[in-house]
Amino acid sequence: MSSVVVERAGLAESAHRVHVAVVDSVGRLTASVGDAERIIFHRSAAKPFQAVPLVEDEVTERFALTTEELALCCASHNGEPEHEALARSILAKAGLDESALECGPHDPLDRAAANALLRAGGSATSIHNNCSGKHAGMLALAVAHGWPTQGYVHRDHPVQLRMVAEMGRWTNLEEGEIGLGKDGCGVVSFATPLVRLAGAFARLGGADGPPKQIVAAMCAHPFLVAGTGRFGTALGRAAGERLFGKTGAEGVFAVGATDGSFGMAVKVEDGGGRATPVAVLSVLDQMGVLDGIESESLSTFRRPDVTNTLGENVGIIRADFRLERPA
Repeated sequence: MSSVVVERAGLAESAHRVHVAVVDSVGRLTASVGDAERIIFHRSAAKPFQAVPLVEDEVTERFALTTEELALCCASHNGEPEHEALARSILAKAGLDESALECGPHDPLDRAAANALLRAGGSATSIHNNCSGKHAGMLALAVAHGWPTQGYVHRDHPVQLRMVAEMGRWTNLEEGEIGLGKDGCGVVSFATPLVRLAGAFARLGGADGPPKQIVAAMCAHPFLVAGTGRFGTALGRAAGERLFGKTGAEGVFAVGATDGSFGMAVKVEDGGGRATPVAVLSVLDQMGVLDGIESESLSTFRRPDVTNTLGENVGIIRADFRLERPA
């Protein structure tokens, strides 16, 4: 079984089955693990494509959005002060405030930020939601087009109809071929074969014109796309301008080359987030993509230690699969 293994005292204690699709610049499958055609929800890995209308419809110019704010529109952020401030700024530039957000609240993902909020006597609001940047961007899109801001999360709202069309464009599927659900933050979530998500990242990496701004913003500001201690931040900082990547819930992660030469997508079948960075780095290592990239922060995600309550290392989490190449 192709998996990520949790090992204790040399014995496999648990395993997370992994599916991988790697494609070339035109979307042809070049390597895989498990079922590359498995239907998966993209979850937050769709965010870079959901931000494309901001640059193509000149919303960024109209509201003078910065590259930092554009990066936050692609983010599953930690809710740290920098993230919160940028989300508020996007809303303010569109003439709105936090009350317009319909993503719902949750505590900041960053423990220090959550503790600081608690010490200050505050409570989590929608601005702390890891999707608040995406939602702020969607609201800016609605304002720019003169669409209603209320109910922008609903499937029949012009914002969400535009998102479905955008995903069809980048996955090279008809809109009726894309499965639709509701994401954790209330907006439409998209389901396609895993290989189509990989192809979308290859296309976005190789795109010319305004969409290239999305890739540039993500590469320039990996911390804003994720946050302190996050795998996405470590990968973005290590890869620099070579790669861009985006996490999704339930064990999804996708990576594209900024020259469009490849795209890859990973799905951990049981949704185990601890296995996702291990699987992604194993794929990139086997492809040779990370050759010459040295990063201590990245190496901690490659074979993370399992520790006990005494702080002792009692095991490791490691990849146990090899990429298969088509005949």
